[in-house]
Amino acid sequence: MPAFPPIVGDNPSVLVLGSMPGRASLEKQQYYAHPQNCFWWIMAAAFEQPVVDKYAQRESLARENQIAIWDVLYDCERHGSLDSNIVKKSEQVNDFSSFLTEFSSIGRVLFNGGAAHRIFRRHCAGIMRDHPEIEWLQMPSTSPAFASMRPEQKLAIWRLALNRE
Repeated sequence: MPAFPPIVGDNPSVLVLGSMPGRASLEKQQYYAHPQNCFWWIMAAAFEQPVVDKYAQRESLARENQIAIWDVLYDCERHGSLDSNIVKKSEQVNDFSSFLTEFSSIGRVLFNGGAAHRIFRRHCAGIMRDHPEIEWLQMPSTSPAFASMRPEQKLAIWRLALNRE
């Protein structure tokens, strides 16, 4: 099942990239919909906002803080939700050349976990070279599958990356 369009406002300064939505996200057509994924909690805490349940309010939080949200992959074959189950030969990448041209205000890309970073580098290394003005950072995954770091530790790292000037 193909992924869905990005969350993006007028002048995003940061692009957060996941690998590919998991089963819960695809079913709800919402980014980071798994109840144990701490992404939306991190976004709220990083911008000192209350955590909200309504997805439209979550999208607004991102847009109001110049955060764009998308995934590296548009489509792939994967059994379950684990990134380790993505079949490499099935990976179809989103059009980042056009996206970064249209949203030239983006100065930082935050990869939500190692898989997103690896997949992007595998398919889009040229884009990284073509945009030396962009800071490319691998972040700790907000997924519950990445349990070796507590949510509070993840928050501290994400907060620094999201709030840089």
